[in-house]
Amino acid sequence: MPIQRPRLVNNEIYHIVIRGAGDSLIFKNKDDYYRAIFSLFEFNTTEGIEIIQQRRKRRVRKNKGEQFSDIRDLLVEILAFYFMPNHIHLLLRQVKGEGISQFMRKFGAGYAGYFNRKYIRKGHLFQGRFRAVHIKTDEQLQNVFIYIHTNGISLIEPKWKEIGIRNSEKVIKFLENYKWSSYP
Repeated sequence: MPIQRPRLVNNEIYHIVIRGAGDSLIFKNKDDYYRAIFSLFEFNTTEGIEIIQQRRKRRVRKNKGEQFSDIRDLLVEILAFYFMPNHIHLLLRQVKGEGISQFMRKFGAGYAGYFNRKYIRKGHLFQGRFRAVHIKTDEQLQNVFIYIHTNGISLIEPKWKEIGIRNSEKVIKFLENYKWSSYP
């Protein structure tokens, strides 16, 4: 059954979740996480992307002593992110018509292309379409922000939601130092 998604409206906020196909890993090492953070920035533009050419242009301009300005026509405003080994949480505000869909298409294709080349694999990296939940109230926004940034607790305290947190100091330190999140 296809995922039912709310209509994505400009200036509204959405909690986006995308999972690895079959819950497989989408991040295997720190370089993959760094690439995904880079991809959040690089694919958030209305313009087409050719990453290698973009880097060369910047390097050439810098070597010539030119000032480089990276003014972009953004698709979305990224309010929060959290990368788990097998899925991604994003909190996005759409700023252009079809911005979230375009951003997710670019991010998904770009990151999957990188991942497939690196690990010499073929096929889909992500499991179907992304899930989107429309954030309608300030209370919902506060709750989803907390939910996104506490998602990684399960990496160090499995089943913490069912049995509680055993070592709160360890959890707080983990969350404050987890690099693959917007929380720090």
